[in-house]
Amino acid sequence: MSKDLGNIMKQARKMQESMAEVQKALAIRTCEATSGGGMVTAVVNGNQELISLKIDPSVVDPKDVDMLQDLITAAVSEAFRRSKEMVSQEMGKITSGFGVDLPGMFK
Repeated sequence: MSKDLGNIMKQARKMQESMAEVQKALAIRTCEATSGGGMVTAVVNGNQELISLKIDPSVVDPKDVDMLQDLITAAVSEAFRRSKEMVSQEMGKITSGFGVDLPGMFK
């Protein structure tokens, strides 16, 4: 194995270990989003799992289920968007250096 290939393999292992650590940390981090002025709150973790959904009882109107559905959809969608952005930023910190250290690998 050439010296360059050995270095590449070391860097790949290091990046893989770093990514596993970040994924573990992200699993306990959460993102929260609300809709309807705080009437509906959704919390999503870094594993893209819906952790909780809170609905203010005052917004529960059997005659207007569509509004409640829209509020839930908006809050959950925004919480997932924020979670994905958080994951992307954290993983980007790891992978950005990898391309610089290995010129030509990701072009």
